[in-house]
Formats: sequence, C-alpha cells, structure tokens
Amino acid sequence: MTLFDFDREIRKEYKIICGCDEAGRGPLAGDVYAAAVVFDDDTFIEGINDSKKLSEKKREELYEEIIQKALAYAICTASVEEIEKLNILNCAMLAMKRAVEKLDVRPELAVIDGNKAPELKDVKTMTVVGGDAKSQSVAAASILAKVARDRYMMQMDKQYPEYQFARHKGYGTKLHYQMIDAYGESPIHRPSFLKKYYEKKNGGSI
Repeated sequence: MTLFDFDREIRKEYKIICGCDEAGRGPLAGDVYAAAVVFDDDTFIEGINDSKKLSEKKREELYEEIIQKALAYAICTASVEEIEKLNILNCAMLAMKRAVEKLDVRPELAVIDGNKAPELKDVKTMTVVGGDAKSQSVAAASILAKVARDRYMMQMDKQYPEYQFARHKGYGTKLHYQMIDAYGESPIHRPSFLKKYYEKKNGGSI
C-alpha cells in the first residue's frame, strides 16, 4: 500500500484527516518542532517519504510543494524553557497539539506518528508507529517539521557561531560536545540533556 492509499483508506471513515509529526526530540539544543498537514483526497506528491530518508535538498523541495498543495498546514514549537519544565516527551506532545489546533481546517482525525498522541479537544487521534513511512500526511508533516527546525538551527548558528549549529543542528555529535567543552552552554542548550554528559565526563569517560 502506498502512502497515498494509506490515507485514502482512512478517509473512507473520516473525511478530513491531518498527519502530525515532530522533529527535534533528541538534540541537546533548541526548540522542538511539530507540524500538521491536511490534504484533500486527490492530492498526491511524488517522492514524499519519512524526512529521515530524504536528502536535505529533497526535503527543501518537498517542503515548498507541500505548503503549496496542502489544504491546510501548521508548524508550531515548544521552547527550551518548556522542555526543561515539562520534559521533552510532554513538549513534543504540546507542539503537536498546538500544530493541530492551529490548522485553518478542522480535522475529524489526527494521525500521529509514534505510539503516543497529544490530547486534542473534539479531534480523534490515531497513532501509527512508523507513520512517517506509511502515511502521506504524516510524512508531509515530518518534512515540514524537520525543514522548519533545520532553518531555525541555521538562524541559531548565526546567533551563536562558536557552536557550529549549522553542521550538527544541535544533535550530540563529537563536534558539538567539543564546542560545549570549549564554550560552555548557550542560552538555547537543554541543561537536562547535558546532565549525563557532565556526569560521564566527571567520571572520566564518554
């Protein structure tokens, strides 16, 4: 079954569905992003897939096509401050909730990537593990969230050039840890994500 057909099957029961996914749960720095996308029943986008399986160039191309062809879309975030207060899982749910609720078109069903769904008022949810490789709507949401977050990290690279965020997008690469060792934490780092690193470092191993 194609990603397009997967959504079409769901629309036999729910006329308007949105796909929803997040990006940025794992990085050591930056906000977590989420997107929600609604297509009409006939919209098919060639090459759409899980954002992690696509090149940066292809994601950028598809991003533009998705926002042009979507019936509705929304991209929302949860901040570093919220991540520290509520934890990353709750903030991923919060960002997805914000994205679905921001849509201009109200869906009857939100198809959520993963095994946990945000609590939505008057919108039913369906979780799909690996949904970004099964549903066109979810795959589109994963691309919007990923591209939007990467663009945000490029902006952060200009604001905090010493950390080289453009190269690692905030993920825990060897280079990123070296920059943290050299310059300490920036205002967009997630302190709770660095606790284990400091503990290992102080223990003499990482």
